[in-house]
Amino acid sequence: MLVAHLGPDDAARLPGGGSWLEAFDGRSAAGFALLAGVSAALMSRAPDRLGHARARILARAAVLLPLGYALAALGTLVVVILPAYAVMFAMLTVALGWRPRTLLAAAGVVLVVGPPLVLALRAALGPGFLGAPWSRWYPPLVWIAYLLVGLAVGRVLGDPRTPGRLARWGLAAAVVGHATNAVATRTVAPGHPLRALLVTEPHSSSGVEVLANTGTVLVVLAGCLVVGARWPRAALPLAATGALALTAYAGQVVAIAALGPDVVLHPTWATLGVVGAVTLVAATAWWLTLGRGPLERVLHGVSTAVADAVAPRPVTPAR
Repeated sequence: MLVAHLGPDDAARLPGGGSWLEAFDGRSAAGFALLAGVSAALMSRAPDRLGHARARILARAAVLLPLGYALAALGTLVVVILPAYAVMFAMLTVALGWRPRTLLAAAGVVLVVGPPLVLALRAALGPGFLGAPWSRWYPPLVWIAYLLVGLAVGRVLGDPRTPGRLARWGLAAAVVGHATNAVATRTVAPGHPLRALLVTEPHSSSGVEVLANTGTVLVVLAGCLVVGARWPRAALPLAATGALALTAYAGQVVAIAALGPDVVLHPTWATLGVVGAVTLVAATAWWLTLGRGPLERVLHGVSTAVADAVAPRPVTPAR
């Protein structure tokens, strides 16, 4: 997301036009959403504690929603994902007990039904507010597909065959998605209603974009799993930043607010390099010395306390 928000416009151009940094636009947010599903899987591993897990996730959503609106109130040019993230977390609690195949099937249904439903709701109700199920940015009625896939992936992370499967299926999904986009842009006239459902333009939230982004994220995740297992020390800065993802994201938005809109409107390599380096170094130092990040501590503490109060964990009988 740092690259998506602060990547310079003068990066190397691609043969077909555009910059290679545009590859991060939309896909970084998709990765953020898919990994939310993975984290939900890790929180709900025990079948006899699904009630507790649901309460924890709902409590997290209740914290993320006002945090997201607070960050949005800073008035940056960044469209804050956290309100939509909170809504999707709440939606995901319904699926916590589902099997991986059921989750993937549900994600497939969302890819087909979600985009036209969102377009119809926008036509009837307007673009919606930040976090609305049909909103212009990160519409939960479509983006929940990322979390469903992430939840399915999280259920099989312990299988040594998972990285290879993620790479293969991810590559296939990305190829199908982008091939569909290539055909649609050549055969469907601009402005035709069908075109909006068949393109992979960043943040179009079409089923094809979600499919292509999901594939890309799965390939990247497969690579991260391999690198993290084989070269854990080399991957430490990225792993630490991932562990402090919420703090890093919020810190980025605050930094952009402090630096002013020019860092987004006229980004430079220097700004990206400094903000990126500070994020990696600070996250690594914090993780090695203090563990959970500050916002992660709040999220964990509040969600655990609420869940323990409303859905106590089952007591294991003494032997």
